[in-house]
Amino acid sequence: MDNAKDGGTPYVSPFESVRGMSEEGFEYWSARDLAKILGYREWRNFRVTAIEKAKEACQNSGQAISDHFVESNKLIDIAKGAKREIDDYHLSRYACYLIVQNADPAKPIVALGQTYFAVQTRRQEQTDELAALSEDQRRLYLRGQLTDHNRQLAEAASHAGVIRPLDFAIFQDHGYMGLYGGMRTKDIHSRKGLKKSRQILDHMGSTELAANLFRATQTEDKIRREGVRTKEKANRTHFEVGKRSGKQLRS
Repeated sequence: MDNAKDGGTPYVSPFESVRGMSEEGFEYWSARDLAKILGYREWRNFRVTAIEKAKEACQNSGQAISDHFVESNKLIDIAKGAKREIDDYHLSRYACYLIVQNADPAKPIVALGQTYFAVQTRRQEQTDELAALSEDQRRLYLRGQLTDHNRQLAEAASHAGVIRPLDFAIFQDHGYMGLYGGMRTKDIHSRKGLKKSRQILDHMGSTELAANLFRATQTEDKIRREGVRTKEKANRTHFEVGKRSGKQLRS
């Protein structure tokens, strides 16, 4: 989903580019943004033909509509710098999946959306499956996931100028400082009573690994989505996402 374009710029799905994140750390999609991507010119038409059908499918699946279709408002610019408030929805990943399943199948972008949200929904299913595992099974699974996503994070960071080993060490420290309240790699080693040769990730429980996985995946996403191109901005991004991840770890 992130195949590089000419010149090495990674491809970002149009559906990924409009994904938002609430202050509580929950992802969502604006129904207005989704309608534009899917090529609907009239909001009323989109709401009646796609959203209402998706709500019905949601209810029929045994899910609470209010958990996936959250009524919201959005400010838009009108003449002479004034703004007007319009109705909108904050949609969950599952809500988006149901909408694209009920959108006009003749539009090529709809097929792309069906693929994108099917993959995203499967990831959520895997999260639910993870909850049923034992602590040791969760830890081993998350450790493997984190290894894979750290490689992807390193690739994204390299596009932002984080190339030398020292640059990457500083970049990694910024993520840890955000997550652990200012602690760098060496500080975490010390707190855990580890020698320098030991891997920090090998000495984390599933909750701590999950917070670090969130840090890695969300930082990679933000760097790619926002087209970060300097190591200073990459470091700042890693710190900010790490800080958000730290709230989850401490909650």
